[in-house]
Amino acid sequence: MRLLDEGGLRALTLRSVAQQVGVAPASLYSRVESVDDLFDLALDTALADDPVMSESIRNADLPALMHAFFAHLTTHRWAGQVIGMRAPRGPAYLALSERMCVLLEQTGTPDPLGTAYRLSNLVIGASLTAPMASDEKRVAIDPDQAPTYARLHATHHISPRGILSDGITALLS
Repeated sequence: MRLLDEGGLRALTLRSVAQQVGVAPASLYSRVESVDDLFDLALDTALADDPVMSESIRNADLPALMHAFFAHLTTHRWAGQVIGMRAPRGPAYLALSERMCVLLEQTGTPDPLGTAYRLSNLVIGASLTAPMASDEKRVAIDPDQAPTYARLHATHHISPRGILSDGITALLS
């Protein structure tokens, strides 16, 4: 995970992992088939090792669980990218998915799985775009090209967490 947290997706290679653990790259092939296996392992390990996520999966209501997931993904910025490439199926992600579906069924949501997907997509997208929020306000919008957007943009307070909260509320209403 450290390689990913420090260097992003490109930093995780069989060679870099072998170097970190002090073995020859070829010896890793007896344990993993490809770098994709390393991504899967890192993704699930990061979630399982996050104490806030573990507690949230056990006890939080759905909005709090989604906010904890957002915080997790913004801490491990590579994780949202990996989820975009590969459906997570490790034990920690299955526990998260199960908890979301259980909570949605308990509230009588007509389509718990579809709503879980929508919530996950919202959180993943929000976490991927959160780092650029400070740039969003600084970049001017040409009012001749997009007058309504420019006017609204000039007065809007951009808060990734606030936008996420509003989205969660809308999806759950």
